[in-house]
Amino acid sequence: MTAGERVKAKAEQVVGKTVRKAARALHKNTLAAKGAALEARGKMRAEKQRLKGAVKR
Repeated sequence: MTAGERVKAKAEQVVGKTVRKAARALHKNTLAAKGAALEARGKMRAEKQRLKGAVKR
């Protein structure tokens, strides 16, 4: 996993979690779902890169 991809995946996770928590505090369910989706996308991106590295070895 390159450093840029790692940062991008972690940033998506952090931003998604922040959006989700803020939206829940404001009772904005649609925005909370979008934040959760962004967080999940970041987790999947990190997992994809981890698996790519495992296959190369």
